[in-house]
Amino acid sequence: MPDGTPAALPEVVRELYARFGEGRFVRQPTKDDVPTLWVAPEDRDAVLRYLKSSLPRPFSMLLDLQAVDERMRRHREGLPRADFTLFYHLLSIERCGPQESGQVRIKVPLQGEFPSIKSIVELYANANWYERETWDLFGIRFEGHPHLERILLPRYWQGHPGRKEYSARATEFDPYLLTALRQDQEQAALEFKPEEWGMRRGNEEEDFMFLNLGPNHPSAHGAFRIVLQLDGEEIIDAVPEIGYHHRGAEKMAERQSWHSFIPYTDRIDYLGGVMNNLPYVLAVEKLAGIEVPDRVKTIRVMMAEFFRITSHLLFLGTYLQDMGAMTPVFFMFADRQKAYDVIEAVTGFRMHPAWYRIGGVAHDLPRGWDVKVREFLDWFPRRLEEYVAAAVENSILRGRCVGVAPYDTKEALEWGVTGAGLRATGCAFDYRKARPYSGYQHFEFEVPVGRSGDAYDRCVVRVEELRQSCRIIRQCLEHMPAGAYKADHPLTCPPPRERMLKDIETLITHFLAVSWGPVIPPGESTQLIEATKGINSYYLTSDGSTMSYRTRIRTPSFPHLQMIPYVIRGRMIPDLVAHLASIDFVMADVDR
Repeated sequence: MPDGTPAALPEVVRELYARFGEGRFVRQPTKDDVPTLWVAPEDRDAVLRYLKSSLPRPFSMLLDLQAVDERMRRHREGLPRADFTLFYHLLSIERCGPQESGQVRIKVPLQGEFPSIKSIVELYANANWYERETWDLFGIRFEGHPHLERILLPRYWQGHPGRKEYSARATEFDPYLLTALRQDQEQAALEFKPEEWGMRRGNEEEDFMFLNLGPNHPSAHGAFRIVLQLDGEEIIDAVPEIGYHHRGAEKMAERQSWHSFIPYTDRIDYLGGVMNNLPYVLAVEKLAGIEVPDRVKTIRVMMAEFFRITSHLLFLGTYLQDMGAMTPVFFMFADRQKAYDVIEAVTGFRMHPAWYRIGGVAHDLPRGWDVKVREFLDWFPRRLEEYVAAAVENSILRGRCVGVAPYDTKEALEWGVTGAGLRATGCAFDYRKARPYSGYQHFEFEVPVGRSGDAYDRCVVRVEELRQSCRIIRQCLEHMPAGAYKADHPLTCPPPRERMLKDIETLITHFLAVSWGPVIPPGESTQLIEATKGINSYYLTSDGSTMSYRTRIRTPSFPHLQMIPYVIRGRMIPDLVAHLASIDFVMADVDR
């Protein structure tokens, strides 16, 4: 049946057409499976409200919100005229399955050099930080936003780096000079003024105290500052402050080839290793039309699960340390090295292998890889049970964490919480199960869930995920397919070296692909994965070049930190420390 016929349209598109009329939308074809519709700015609020509140299976989560500077884009055939585009990526848990992606992308064209549009914070609570980030990087103003200030860049910053006129290379700027005047200005910008955040300095009976936690503090898990408004030990309110780790990863993608940007992805969640490569290379492969061999899929799954183990072990050790248990973190750091020994034997590196490639992996599995993997699988599960008995089931840990900072599934979806934080509420949503990628549909594993959605359940869920990762890796070990480690496709990068040595045409292709990078056809694609800390996605826009026109990195840690004030009001400072430990965030994952 032709694509334009009603029965061939995705269900959400048919629902929107029935409610608003087909003429109110421009449907955009993309290289992924996400229905993409353009709406006029005046129709945006009604469409978003309908998707969230009026459908029987609503799109409850605002997964992402960002902008694209369209002014230099060449391939925009059939799209509404726009200087800038806002896109709203929505997710419906109920719709995620084999027949539906559970996603919809709503785009809004904006005109003018510095356009403005109404804020949607009243509709989606987690839009707050996303709108601040969009203003910070693109200069798009959101009218009615409760606090439209910079979020990733300092307040004194000049310009909006996401815009195309903003240089992408450090060599294009004047040398940085820290004069005495500039230093005073930067220090003044760090001063916290409660009135700017709608906070009172006290009430009729007493003054409130304002406490800086961070940006350098062991329990902050990185360069992260949170200002607490305290009435004695009780937290009245909190203001998280991020951006200390921001280095412009999305901007960097505009000056790196599709291939050479892969190592940058390792540094986003720097504990996730090759798992950071996975959504990026999958999104590029969609754009290029590359289907990788089954052996590649299985190798990618195996190594991604190894990094899930190393990341979760670090979480568990620091979580217990924050609760006062000093010994476990040393054991867990030592035990992580055994997993890294396997990773190094396979990839040649430990924390940041940058090992996945467009169309495959860097090289085939080395001789003896199965012995190393089997040794780890025979040892680690028994070791994990020792952790559980000695630490996780410890009465002191339970006393510190049970009932602390709980939230339910509805609240988690409202704030964009994914991963173990969502599953701890009892919602069995794991993207590996809901929308399998890289062959996950061929693996047997369970999705662990909690009951209370508190700081303790978030720990217990991750412990069970460690067991399930071992289960997946064992299946990779026992059922590793034969075949090539790289797709036979002209846009695979780098091309197979053995073919390059046979004829001059392949040699030329190899030279161009390595030096300039592959030319990816115009289009847009996104790929979501169940990363170590929740849903991680790359949304790529190609303009038919050797570099990305726009790379959007949606990380799980960003919305998780935004939720802190909501769940911690009325609690004590030790409860905040327990909650921070239970989130499992990395500041590079937040700031990018």
